[in-house]
Amino acid sequence: MKDNISLIGFMGCGKTTVGRILSKGLDYIFFDIDSIIEISEGKKISDIFKDSGEKYFRDIESKVIRKIINNKYCVFACGGGAILKRENMNIIKKNSMVVYLKISTGEAIDRLSDSTDRPLIPEMNREYRIRELLDKRSAIYSDYADIVINNQGRTPESTCREIIKNYKKIRYDKN
Repeated sequence: MKDNISLIGFMGCGKTTVGRILSKGLDYIFFDIDSIIEISEGKKISDIFKDSGEKYFRDIESKVIRKIINNKYCVFACGGGAILKRENMNIIKKNSMVVYLKISTGEAIDRLSDSTDRPLIPEMNREYRIRELLDKRSAIYSDYADIVINNQGRTPESTCREIIKNYKKIRYDKN
């Protein structure tokens, strides 16, 4: 039985917002992996990318995932690129039910239009870069997901209700 929920999806899809509300609704502990990385490194993710590069960031991300994923009764908001390393997703899937918060490319562009701290989507060519990344990642998110939630045009509370309903169904159907 998986006693954790891990939220995956593209940047801006609502993993942190939904994760906070979901953890309260389930009385679980909430972990935002990107926030943990920022605290442990003492700098924002955009600065980690700028100073040390994406590979360094992905290595730190993997270390954090390995350290925290074995906890029980937690909701994890995974970084949008956590799915890029198979080792991350193997450990996440082993220890949690994986929920993909799916949004369209247009929705991602709208949600991220004013963002200034996303190192993978620079202000120049932002729409092109979002399309490119989402095209590459969408199938990967779906492949790893136990549940896919269309998070377009929904309130976080509505999304949480659907996740909880599916989570309880999956937990109790497997017992």
